[in-house]
Amino acid sequence: MPDKPIFPTPQDAEAAFYDAVERADLEALMAVWAEDEEIVCVHPGGPRLTGYAAIRDAWRRIFEGGPRLKVRLSGTTSVQTPFAVVNTVIEHISVRDDESRRAPVVATNVFVRGTVGWRLVLHHVSPAPPDSVNEVPKVLH
Repeated sequence: MPDKPIFPTPQDAEAAFYDAVERADLEALMAVWAEDEEIVCVHPGGPRLTGYAAIRDAWRRIFEGGPRLKVRLSGTTSVQTPFAVVNTVIEHISVRDDESRRAPVVATNVFVRGTVGWRLVLHHVSPAPPDSVNEVPKVLH
């Protein structure tokens, strides 16, 4: 297995995360996560997943159908310290080839800086009522 990438900034790590989601690339997605049993992921309406193996398995199931999700971000806020960053974003998620199936959600992404750069330790997503999201999403790619 090749060496994990080094993300010099939390923005690099977050961009790699969303790029991997759109490509349904499990290896690239998991390369963004810290390899720690204390990492946490919560998908909308789903249980709290703790640990690398549980999170990997959940994303594997999401990606089984191949690359089908488009994600656009808006409303980004960020709180940064030298060793941790908390980003909140509105994710405008749609299914490729069917823009009518769009679901805005609110995500919190927490990154920590370690010896191998920035890594994701928390991705928590909650539904957002469509009428509460009136910002135009910015295109990632």
